[in-house]
Amino acid sequence: MPAPKDAEWLDRIERSMPEPTVRIVLRKSGQAVHALDAARRELADKAVTGAPPEDAAPGDQPGNSAHGEHQRPGDEHDHRAHHDEPPPEAAEGQDHDDHHTGHDQDHSPHSGHEGHGHQQPADHAAHMDHADHQGHGGHMDHMGHDMHSMGEVAGLPMAERDDDRDALRLDRLHVPIGPGLSDWPVGLILRLTLQGDVLQGVEVDHLPVPSGPRLPYWDEPWLLAAQGEEVTRGRAARRRCAAHLDSAGRLLAVAGWDDGAARCRRLRDELLSGASRQTIDGELRRTVQRIGRSPALRWSIAGLGVLPAGRGRAAGVTGPALAADGDAYDRLMMWLGEIERGLAELDEGRLLTSDELTGPRGRLDGPRPPSQALLDVLPELLTGAEFACARIIVASLDPDIEELALAPASGAAHA
Repeated sequence: MPAPKDAEWLDRIERSMPEPTVRIVLRKSGQAVHALDAARRELADKAVTGAPPEDAAPGDQPGNSAHGEHQRPGDEHDHRAHHDEPPPEAAEGQDHDDHHTGHDQDHSPHSGHEGHGHQQPADHAAHMDHADHQGHGGHMDHMGHDMHSMGEVAGLPMAERDDDRDALRLDRLHVPIGPGLSDWPVGLILRLTLQGDVLQGVEVDHLPVPSGPRLPYWDEPWLLAAQGEEVTRGRAARRRCAAHLDSAGRLLAVAGWDDGAARCRRLRDELLSGASRQTIDGELRRTVQRIGRSPALRWSIAGLGVLPAGRGRAAGVTGPALAADGDAYDRLMMWLGEIERGLAELDEGRLLTSDELTGPRGRLDGPRPPSQALLDVLPELLTGAEFACARIIVASLDPDIEELALAPASGAAHA
């Protein structure tokens, strides 16, 4: 389909991704396989050389209008890649792995370490051996020093250096994560400053939230009741239990328990499909108990993202994250506890009242949406944590970006 006009959100997604990247816009659906295959080849080649593959025919380039349009915000980006010209910064024999800052962002903390676990091309290894034999070690050391002083090499940003918390001088690497990751809040962007594998700084951003009459899905029953519609307590309890199962499934997936995550998601879907309490009660309770009794899970996430109730209340946090008064494991246990309590109300026919405005993530009648408060505490919880723990901390709060379009339903904030 044609590229959407003024699609700034697409540009923002691409800018948030580390190099190397390739963007294609398909004109004809029947040519998707060919265009994607060409893009894959170009991406693989850019990761090594910064140029498109030499054996690609003109029609194979993702930028060819017959198969797809290769675009980049600013569009003047890296024209050398389309003319097979080496980047001016690359010296003779220098086939360095300068592009490792662009490999998978889940491994980004290691990209600040030179040559960490990567194979070097054979001609480069031979050049290095020759340099050592000729006594050129001083030259190589000088080159390494120059590389650290550069802002960019071959169009890719290089790590800077700064003192870390242990007074060591380590590379400081700027790494964005989000907005499009599996088991990640849709639209959330974190811009991290890393030294080694420790987060030294965090900026929170997100894609624009569309406004309109559509209510956030997980908060819908309570917001409809506030507007005067008749909503049963059973419907609200079902939505709350499903929301917590959705959040728990995301946290378990990030923590590496795929089977537990799959069970939570299947039960979530059954609840949303209208399964009765008698049908789902037994398996749901067994799943909740199994998760709660897992020593391996507790060991892997306990102590991460500690949020005492006093700090949470001061930041405007409400709901399970405030009631948990603790770490990622405590927040998971709070979700599971609310799921078990909600089972008793699945078939409840009484109506919600208009002042019952506590959704799955907190009060909906405060000055800010519940998820905004969760986003506000993220930098404090993430700073000083290891990179591998960042996604667990985010998943244990599970902010809903869709909620940010909400105006206060009524009343004032509650803790």
